[in-house]
Amino acid sequence: MYKQSNLAISIQSLYKTYEGGFEALNGIDLDIPKGSFFGLLGPNGAGKTTTIGILTGLVKLTSGFAHILGHNVISDFRKSRRLVGLSPQELNFDVFFTIDELLLLQAGYYGISRSESRKRVDEILDQFGLYEKRHNKARQLSGGMKRRVQIAKAIVHDPPIIILDEPTAGVDIELRHMLWDYLRTINNDGKTILLTTHYIEEAENLCDTVAIIDNGNIISQGSPKELIKSIGKSTVDIQIAQQNGEMSLEDWEYTLLENHLVISVNDSEKELPKIIQQLTKQNILIENIKLNNSSLEDVFLSLTGKVIK
Repeated sequence: MYKQSNLAISIQSLYKTYEGGFEALNGIDLDIPKGSFFGLLGPNGAGKTTTIGILTGLVKLTSGFAHILGHNVISDFRKSRRLVGLSPQELNFDVFFTIDELLLLQAGYYGISRSESRKRVDEILDQFGLYEKRHNKARQLSGGMKRRVQIAKAIVHDPPIIILDEPTAGVDIELRHMLWDYLRTINNDGKTILLTTHYIEEAENLCDTVAIIDNGNIISQGSPKELIKSIGKSTVDIQIAQQNGEMSLEDWEYTLLENHLVISVNDSEKELPKIIQQLTKQNILIENIKLNNSSLEDVFLSLTGKVIK
């Protein structure tokens, strides 16, 4: 039974088996605190979209429980749906309406008054650089503008929770960073954001917590920094200018080939001063230092054996 009031999304023992016996989710547990920026990473077919579908009523769960701000997504679906804004990966516009009309209709679906809808839509159109295109229909927009409209539809009713499935897929770098800035802003204002993405850099830059899902199971979870540290593949590469006598580094594994020293570390920035101190005591002169830190992509590859794409 759901009891925690500090959670925006809570999932317990969630299973989904599709017709034909394919098990998309194998009893996952996931708690997303209010106000967090949460990333759900996984290869194609891992269960990301199925999880989102269950939370938003697009997919029927097989067993288990899912709650949105304490409301069961099955027994209290009307309240749970109103609390979420969804930007799906596939564009879903009605080609017969202008962008302005699409957003006004979307707000109306949630019972927002015409005057309030008008205000909200104008603000969002301006924020997303779409105001000059408000009378255009979707087919007249570029791919990047369509993606902006997709996200605008998700937030027009001002939901406390926003779910974004590949929000920057197919957009240029400038637009991607504009959307990142906007998402950071609304997250800092208290919005809870659940993000799925194929861009590892996106998750590293935006998310305070990341869960990695594969074959319908949550296989690891933590902050990007915690997950990266868990792999322990960072190295410090040191070019030695001069070595007088024997060298020894008691606290680390290392290799030394001629004047090239490679040291394995868990936290390069934290351990580097200690390494320099030990080398200095041994009268070893350092010519150059290079830090090679692990990335979230390394973590993903190590845990799943797959490259995210």
